[in-house]
Amino acid sequence: MSPEALPTPVTKAGQEGLDALLVRPSEALIGLDFDGTLAPIVADPELARAHPEALGALAALAPRVAAVAVITGRPAEVAVRNGGFADVPGLEHLVVLGHYGAERWDARSGEISAPAPHPGVAGVRGELPELLERLGASQGTWIEEKGRAVAVHTRRAADPQATLDLLREPLTGLAGRHGLIVEPGRLVLELRPPGMDKGVALTEFAREIGAGSVLYGGDDLGDLPAYSAVDRLRADGTPGLLVCSGSDEVTELRERADLVVDGPEGVVHLLGALADRLGRGAP
Repeated sequence: MSPEALPTPVTKAGQEGLDALLVRPSEALIGLDFDGTLAPIVADPELARAHPEALGALAALAPRVAAVAVITGRPAEVAVRNGGFADVPGLEHLVVLGHYGAERWDARSGEISAPAPHPGVAGVRGELPELLERLGASQGTWIEEKGRAVAVHTRRAADPQATLDLLREPLTGLAGRHGLIVEPGRLVLELRPPGMDKGVALTEFAREIGAGSVLYGGDDLGDLPAYSAVDRLRADGTPGLLVCSGSDEVTELRERADLVVDGPEGVVHLLGALADRLGRGAP
């Protein structure tokens, strides 16, 4: 797909969301997940980096809309570093809502604001290695330290899905004992504080800026709350477009999306197409 060609949503609500974005771009909020949406999924999450063309597409689009919000379960600082978002001309309208909105980085100031960490995170961090050893799951699993959360990845295990299934119940019990919840994802279980998700983060930011339309793009189970938030915004009169960064691992998003694109490369092409269309001033 060339950067000039905008794909067509498969739903009426999605087309209305796209039309509203094109007609009133200065009121539009572009919300995007990071891993799997702006960055390809990799075995080691520490090595995840934004698609090579993502920054260019975002820098071209961001000045033409009300705001771009990268909403991620990662710490904001890590997402900014891995995305290369700092000090990029054109990204002044970008914010990163890290830890599902508990942290916020603003490109204008370069500063991060955040409350104190939940004490339960330290508790589960201390117990996880012994638990994984006891379950015979210490080989091939990867514990990702996320500051305000801890994630256990199984992608490098001999049988990633079986290992994930083995760990789901014990990790849910461990999280519950420490006042946390488990957020499942693509071969990952994240133990994090309750009360905040991508839907809450997206809704609060949309209200803060008075968004007249919302596009949200994601790829994983953790993006479903953001999809539901867009559905609620639509019901309240704010047009929205749901984009799935296509994955065969998570079918729930594909089934609910207005538009499915081919992974991070497809997302980048979509952002570039939007920037190109708005740059030409044509709805």
